[in-house]
Amino acid sequence: MSQKAVLVTGGAGYIGSHTVIELLEAGREVVVYDNLTNASYEAVRRIEKITGKKPIFYKADILDKKALLEVFSRHSIGSVIHFAGLKAVGESTQIPLDYYYNNITGTIILLQAMKEANVKNIVFSSSATVYGEPPIIPIPETCPTDAKSPYGRTKLFVEHVIRDLCTAEKDWNAALLRYFNPAGAHPSGILGENPTGIPNNLMPYFAQVAIGKRECLSVFGNDYPTRDGTCIRDYIHVVDLAQGHLAALKKLEEKPGCVEYNLGTGIGSTVLEMVKAFNKAVGRELPYKITDRRPGDVPNLTADPTKANKELGWKVKFTLDEACASLWKWQSENPDGLEGYPSEAPAECVLDYLH
Repeated sequence: MSQKAVLVTGGAGYIGSHTVIELLEAGREVVVYDNLTNASYEAVRRIEKITGKKPIFYKADILDKKALLEVFSRHSIGSVIHFAGLKAVGESTQIPLDYYYNNITGTIILLQAMKEANVKNIVFSSSATVYGEPPIIPIPETCPTDAKSPYGRTKLFVEHVIRDLCTAEKDWNAALLRYFNPAGAHPSGILGENPTGIPNNLMPYFAQVAIGKRECLSVFGNDYPTRDGTCIRDYIHVVDLAQGHLAALKKLEEKPGCVEYNLGTGIGSTVLEMVKAFNKAVGRELPYKITDRRPGDVPNLTADPTKANKELGWKVKFTLDEACASLWKWQSENPDGLEGYPSEAPAECVLDYLH
């Protein structure tokens, strides 16, 4: 398996693009598959700038089975890392059908195409949102799952689909990676998170406050049962998260069946602690205001990463301060993110398999 290419769906997105960098730097051949709905082809160009290697890229959708089969037929692919999907908790409550169709149906179509191509190794981009409001902190993988949003439920349902497939067909192997809160950017400052419109997450929003694109950060609630009243989250540097996928791919070579892992640091930070850490990176106090709680937020999501540490041989290397510093380097050197660069893929990257 290790000699074959890795297909990365959603490989032009935030976590996907950083994972592609780590794969290329580890000497792996990579095929990126992305419809560019929430991403820019400029990310692919910057992957090449960082690594000196140009990944193979196709602009196509996971709902398009013919396109998937065409890609599998063109390349010797041994495994898939599956990032492609809609990913905003708040938005998922507004357009749940879009989330269920894209994330669940899209994954089923991908699995069907993999089966037809005899590719039976998958690393799935899941989420700590599958735990809902967990009764155990820090959260082990054995914690009951109880997703609270349509987005979280799509991740949980896809976990069930993949697990059931691995149970029914013993030659399948899967790693379900439950991410906590990705933060930071590539240390080069060349690539980072590139949210479209108003950022959904704390750190990219605060970074836009720092460069003057947003007026003020809203902190949603200060009356939670935490040390300063604000929500606690486990912030993991995106490069550490990307390296977790390489460790998971290596684990699949042992043919473990279906396994799940938390990818987090094991250290929870409150929102106000994150504000302080990012202020330190920027070198000045940034404005924030306390507002009402946001529906669906839970007090504490902190990982117990012991299982991933032991079974994958994976541990985080970057500190919270380093995550904040890398984010500020990226944002200050790219104040508009990837806006202003050509976002569309070249014509040769668009599959013309029907003719």
